[in-house]
Amino acid sequence: MALIEELDKSGNWLFRWRSYLPLTLYVMATLVIFLELDEHMELFDLQWAVACLGISLLGQIIRGITIGYTPKGTSGRNTKEGQVAETLNTKGIYSTVRHPLYLGNFFMWLGIIIYVGNWWFSILCCFLFWIYYERIMFAEEFFLRKKFGQIYLNWAEKTPAFWPSLSNWQSAGWHFSMRNVLKREYNGFFAIFLSFALIDLMKNLFHIGFINWKEAIHPFWQVGLAASFVMFLVLRTLKKKTKVLDAKDREFVI
Repeated sequence: MALIEELDKSGNWLFRWRSYLPLTLYVMATLVIFLELDEHMELFDLQWAVACLGISLLGQIIRGITIGYTPKGTSGRNTKEGQVAETLNTKGIYSTVRHPLYLGNFFMWLGIIIYVGNWWFSILCCFLFWIYYERIMFAEEFFLRKKFGQIYLNWAEKTPAFWPSLSNWQSAGWHFSMRNVLKREYNGFFAIFLSFALIDLMKNLFHIGFINWKEAIHPFWQVGLAASFVMFLVLRTLKKKTKVLDAKDREFVI
C-alpha cells in the first residue's frame, strides 16, 4: 500500500475510534498523578482551577460556534461508512481555519491535561494530540480534495489548517442555531466537568487519602459536576423524548 493510502486508512480508523482512544489519557494522567505530581503545586488552587477550566470552556465555545453556524450536509461529517460531505463549507469559522472542531477539541483537552499538574506530561500530550489529529485531518482533506478538486485547493491555499486567521473571516450566511449546539454538545460539556472532578479525585486519593466521600472531590468541582449533570439529563431527555431541540434545516452530525 502506498504511503498516501496508508495515511488515509489510518486517519479514518483513528476517527472511527476517536471516542475511545483518548481514554488512554486518563490512564496516563492517573500514573503521572501517582508517580510524579509536582510537589510545589497545591492540590487545589481556585485561580488555577478557574484558569484550566477556562481553557477547556474556550474549546467548547469554539465547537459551539462551529456547530451553531454550520448547515446540514456540509463538510465535517465522517461515518462508519466513510467520509460524507454534500457541499464544501468555507464560510463562517471555516473561512478562518479548516479544522475548527479539532481546534476546539485541543483546548478542551488542554485545560484538563494542564490541571494534572505536570509540565512534561502536558507537553507530551500536546505532541501526541498533534500526531493523532494530523492523521485524521489528512484523511478528511484527502477525501475533500478528491471530491471538490480545485474548489477545495483554492480554499485550502488561503485558509490555515489549525490556527485561525481572523483576517479571512467571511459571514456564514446563516443564523446561529443554539438548538443545534445544545443538541450536539451536552455530552462534551458534561465530560469537561467530569474529567476535572476525576483528576481532583485522583489527586486527593493518592496524596491525601480519603477522610470521607464528601471531601474526596473539592466543592468547586462538586458544584460544577452536579450542575453539568443536571443539564446533561435535561438536554438528553429533550433530545430523546421531544423535538424541542430539532433544527431541521441545520442538522449537523459529527
